[in-house]
Amino acid sequence: MDIDKKNGSVKIEDTDMYYISFGRGKKKLVVLPGLSDGLATVKGKSMILAGTYKRFFDDYTVYMFSRKNKMPKDYSIRDMARDQVIAMKELEIEKSSVLGVSQGGMIAQYIAINYPEIMNKLILAVTAPYANSVINNSVLGWIKIAERDDHVSLMIDTAEKMYSEAFLNKFGKLIPLMAKITRPKSYERFFRNAYAILEFDAREELYKINCPTLIIAGDDDKTVGKDACNELNQKIKGSEIFVYEGLGHGAFEEAKDFYDRVYDFCQK
Repeated sequence: MDIDKKNGSVKIEDTDMYYISFGRGKKKLVVLPGLSDGLATVKGKSMILAGTYKRFFDDYTVYMFSRKNKMPKDYSIRDMARDQVIAMKELEIEKSSVLGVSQGGMIAQYIAINYPEIMNKLILAVTAPYANSVINNSVLGWIKIAERDDHVSLMIDTAEKMYSEAFLNKFGKLIPLMAKITRPKSYERFFRNAYAILEFDAREELYKINCPTLIIAGDDDKTVGKDACNELNQKIKGSEIFVYEGLGHGAFEEAKDFYDRVYDFCQK
């Protein structure tokens, strides 16, 4: 099936930003991934990732972006949002629905706050309005593991904080093998993304978000905590919320209807 797949990059000041796209629709959906982007970008992965969005293909062109390749010291979530908008405008994406997952959801919050003209609808998945104690413990723990250069332990700890017990029982034995395959040459990109999360706090500005917003979470999220979704819902006026029972931070991978739910919200 021809779905107009593309692997590309866009110039951002003195560096560039990788993106992939698929679909042929006039509407736009921008997808912003989480901290995993600090370990591996989307470069060359349009074929691998397109299938998840097959329901979108006729109505939407879906763009998934990585953070830019050269990130300065003290690069913040707000800086990431600014650069993301620059990239969207370079690609002539004038208005889009945005799906932000985990750290990507933090970036999406600042896009909606500071660049409302570019935002159609906002979907915040397994994310938070600030770096709460659960996030701090998770991210600081991962930073320490990465500093020891122990990639297998990093992947195991990430998986344990992300997936349900049922998922881990089924696929957990594959994690050490996957860790050997996905080991990055350097953790510098990971550290820049991770430290940006620790400084994030959008709570006092969430009232500025005025686009239709859907918040999706799992009730057993060991990465951002169980209360983060309710805090977002309370502070973003008119937002909708859906919580998966028995799932955690990996709800966007484990829930079979996750992308159907996103599509239906975008189409409303």
